[in-house]
Amino acid sequence: MDIAISSVHVSRARVATQLIFLVCGLGMASWAPMVPYAKDRLALSDANLGLLLLLLGAGAMLMMPTSGWLVSRFGSRTIMACAVLVMALALPLLLVLPSTGVMAITLFIFGSGVGTIDVAMNAHGVQVQNLYGKPIMSSLHGLFSVGGLLGSLGLGFLIKLGINPLYAIVSIAALMILIMLTQYKYLFPADVERQIIARFATTDERPTESNQRFGWLNGSVLFLGVMCFAIFLAEGAVLDWSAIFLRDVKGIDAEFAGAGYAAFSVAMAVMRLVGDKLVARLNSKTVVVGGSLLGAVGLLIAILSPWVYGALAGFVLVGLGAANIVPIFFSAAAKLPSVAPTVSISTITTIGYTGLLAGPALLGFIAQQFSLSTALGLLALLLLLVALSYSIKGKAT
Repeated sequence: MDIAISSVHVSRARVATQLIFLVCGLGMASWAPMVPYAKDRLALSDANLGLLLLLLGAGAMLMMPTSGWLVSRFGSRTIMACAVLVMALALPLLLVLPSTGVMAITLFIFGSGVGTIDVAMNAHGVQVQNLYGKPIMSSLHGLFSVGGLLGSLGLGFLIKLGINPLYAIVSIAALMILIMLTQYKYLFPADVERQIIARFATTDERPTESNQRFGWLNGSVLFLGVMCFAIFLAEGAVLDWSAIFLRDVKGIDAEFAGAGYAAFSVAMAVMRLVGDKLVARLNSKTVVVGGSLLGAVGLLIAILSPWVYGALAGFVLVGLGAANIVPIFFSAAAKLPSVAPTVSISTITTIGYTGLLAGPALLGFIAQQFSLSTALGLLALLLLLVALSYSIKGKAT
């Protein structure tokens, strides 16, 4: 049966997918303000807290490769709904569980939900983009960034208003479930997704059972994965190290040290919301190469500027440059010949998140041996290598 989807349905699917990205960002970021509560409640040292936080990443990393198979088997809509439910049910527990062991298990489960929905929503997004006929991946990731800002600020705001923290996080969890329930019917079911994949693949490009199983070994998939690793590493570095850099290297007061990540996040969110038009006007290769160069320049300005505002401007440039690169990689992965989109997307997501989760620890080792400025300088060099590599191997679309 051929696809018969009206433009209205495609537009609704686009909005629904945007809201799922928003839910994912909201759920992930809502955990961040709860970390101090968890540390105090469980009486954890910094080292033990670090080990506990690794379980979130471990859960996500475990599920990402599996999620591609789940999406191909049951459809991204069903998998997204299950993942949202897992995240929403786990969030309130993370605020109140009194046992470190049970907390560790719950955080691992929460991370599994994060990893699962990340693959499923990107897989669904590229199919909506195929039918929409224009780039939309940047706007989808823009809503994820908006959700991240709402999550990181929203819980604290509700608590500041005098609302019990448990009631506040339950409200956020309920909102996540409500958005999923109201948007579920507008998301494409599994049979429609399969038809879209078949429609936008030529006869010799349609994935076979063999390359669905071993598609992650494809050279182009691995190349995009390594590129994702580098960009996610840059994002993770700003998340984990910008506050320490501004406080210890630039001398900013501790209470304002988070300004670097805030500047980066706002710049990234704004740029992603306008990124689709930018990609359409230029092309994906230009955006990736130019964005990588801009990010490298931003890091160098942050390192070399003698003024705090110069460093903040550098982090803004990193956010502007990196904003639309990963969405382009997801779109490119979905178009690779002879590789199922669920396989390629889950693979580059897994490799990319390795950079986000493990990369900052590597930077910490370099900073310990040399200096934090040296570590960030090497990261700028890595972004230059991304620009050079993609200018040679990347495709302009």
